[in-house]
Amino acid sequence: MARDLVAGIDSSTQSCTVMLRRLDDGAVVAEARAPHPPTTPPISEQDPQAWWSALQACLEQVNGHLARIAAISVGGQGHGLVMLDGSDRPLRKAKLWNDTESAPDAEALLRRRPAREWAVLTGSVPAPALTVAKLAWTERVHPGLVAQARRIMLPFDYIIYRLSGHAVTERGGSSGTGYFNPFTNRWEPALASLAVSDIDWAAVLPEIIGSGAVAGKVTAPAGLGALEGAVVGAGTGDNMTAALGMAIRAGDTVISLGTSGTIYGVTPHGVRDGSGAINGYADATGAFLPMVTTLNAAKVTDTFRRLLGTGVEEFDRLALACPAGSGGLTLVPYLDGERTPNLPHATGHLAGLRSDTTPAQIARAAVEGVLCGLLEGGDLLKQAGVADSGRLILTGGASRSKAYRQILADLTGRAVWTCPMVESAAGGAGVQAAAALTGAPIQEIADAWAVPLELVAEPAAQASAEGVREKYRKTIERI
Repeated sequence: MARDLVAGIDSSTQSCTVMLRRLDDGAVVAEARAPHPPTTPPISEQDPQAWWSALQACLEQVNGHLARIAAISVGGQGHGLVMLDGSDRPLRKAKLWNDTESAPDAEALLRRRPAREWAVLTGSVPAPALTVAKLAWTERVHPGLVAQARRIMLPFDYIIYRLSGHAVTERGGSSGTGYFNPFTNRWEPALASLAVSDIDWAAVLPEIIGSGAVAGKVTAPAGLGALEGAVVGAGTGDNMTAALGMAIRAGDTVISLGTSGTIYGVTPHGVRDGSGAINGYADATGAFLPMVTTLNAAKVTDTFRRLLGTGVEEFDRLALACPAGSGGLTLVPYLDGERTPNLPHATGHLAGLRSDTTPAQIARAAVEGVLCGLLEGGDLLKQAGVADSGRLILTGGASRSKAYRQILADLTGRAVWTCPMVESAAGGAGVQAAAALTGAPIQEIADAWAVPLELVAEPAAQASAEGVREKYRKTIERI
């Protein structure tokens, strides 16, 4: 049987998705999905074995196609800390990006080296999300455990390692560790040593390879049957593969609504923000993906749907039935603490409640609150020189929401586009797999396989966006 397919894996916080695409034109042939264990900050941890089990479940769903897969790669959740012992078993559960227990450890790292120096070297400033803070937390809470690790890696590195037997990583995902330099594409072991001293970092960290390089081939010990021998790509972060899946270009602004919210663009030059609000990540094409991330996005509207006792469609109908401004209600959506701004112990605030408040006002306030928080990040990106003259693209699981689409258009005064390939992170991982297999540039394949974006919302004439955003800012100042 001809190996005429590539497989892209999106191993996110919530689930594993596998997408199979034809090698000749990128057409989607099959998809599969399996859940990961749920988490709720401030403690957010998962057993790496659960990611592998979810991947196995997905591959079982597409079992009839496995012998056709020529290459495979992974887009994985960022920042999580995976530590393996000498037998390749996890020393403990992986601490995930949205775990905020390491907040004091991030603060301690900033006392050891100024924020501006961290930004110059890594593009980011230590915060609870970054891997370097999780290393410091582990050393503080479990002294000596890091020293037992034979390998220290990110979640997507772990899956690549299980597939290929090779411990490798690349610039896009690793630029979120806090000890990788995306401007030189090298580890900064001196920064990792500020978290845990007396570690031979060169021995325990993965080898850095190109984003389009081959990590190896699926090995017999992986136990994946007909998939054995398929080329394994380098893997990268899920936002980086989503950017590939949508073939974004300079000037585009992407807002992703998943467990977290992100807003980002692509630039040829890196961003070094000493305030820590912007993470100056690398992408998987040789460019950069400066990004602002919030902890609270789709989970917020999930929570308010539960409180209001509505389904997705009814919640959207309620939110869209209410005019802009939510009848005076403003939600500051820091339900699980917040990452930007860095308030790990914060909670949500619903201001302006009255005895005549309606469910529709509450529903619209929830959507406006999530989007206002992300648009504040967009302002910071623009101030840092990230162009926003292109398309405004909404992606992630909640991008299917009619309320999010229309209210984003109303708040920005811009047309909103989405990618018909909802699982764009898995689709972009397939792009990376094809690049590893063929040797073609990643961006070239991303452009060739690009699915035309769909126009899904335009601003309503009566929307009063600036008033809504100004009220949001004033509410934040008061809490």
